[in-house]
Amino acid sequence: MIKSENIKVCVFDAYGTLFDINSAVNKHIEKLGENSEAVSSIWRQKQLEYSWLRSLMCQYTDFWKVTQEALDYALNSCGIENNKLRGELLDAYMHLDCYPEVEEVLKDLKEKGIVTAILSNGSPEMLKAAISSAKLTDYIDVVLCVDDIKVYKPDPKVYKLVTDKFNISKEEVLFHSSNSWDVAGASSFGFQVAWINRLDKQKETLPFKPDMEAKSLNEVSKVFK
Repeated sequence: MIKSENIKVCVFDAYGTLFDINSAVNKHIEKLGENSEAVSSIWRQKQLEYSWLRSLMCQYTDFWKVTQEALDYALNSCGIENNKLRGELLDAYMHLDCYPEVEEVLKDLKEKGIVTAILSNGSPEMLKAAISSAKLTDYIDVVLCVDDIKVYKPDPKVYKLVTDKFNISKEEVLFHSSNSWDVAGASSFGFQVAWINRLDKQKETLPFKPDMEAKSLNEVSKVFK
């Protein structure tokens, strides 16, 4: 149960929560053909795996490099050798579509005087491009990324960026993510957490649970009304 009266800052994960990570591949479905679903799935899977592995190995590189390495793995797995298409997919990832309700929800929070922030594994360049292309610049107060500390979520140091930036307690943060592993990380850290379970995924068996589960950001924003 979210205690909305305590919340001072609403924090959002970027990829999969605000921005549709499948939209990059969807823009090139005809070129990818029957491989489109596999490329999208493997790309995301390896993007996450490589970020976690690099954190564990203390071998940080920014998320744009991780994203390129993951795409190369996905294309190789599907037997695709096409440098032009590779470049087009990477360009599309820099300009992902946001989900339909995102702008309305962020605008509503701003009108209620609630601070909005992004906390992401994404590099500053990636996040700037995505926010700009989705026309969300006016609705995001602060963008925090892992480049400052050179380790990826779900390391607790990443979530601590929020409390340090705003000088607030953990309980005064409502963190939104569609990624269940990110939800577990934020909950373990002590944030109030909303899991945006867009794809009706199975609940994790970890002990760190969200305070709310919703199909879209619209459902969460209602707690402030």
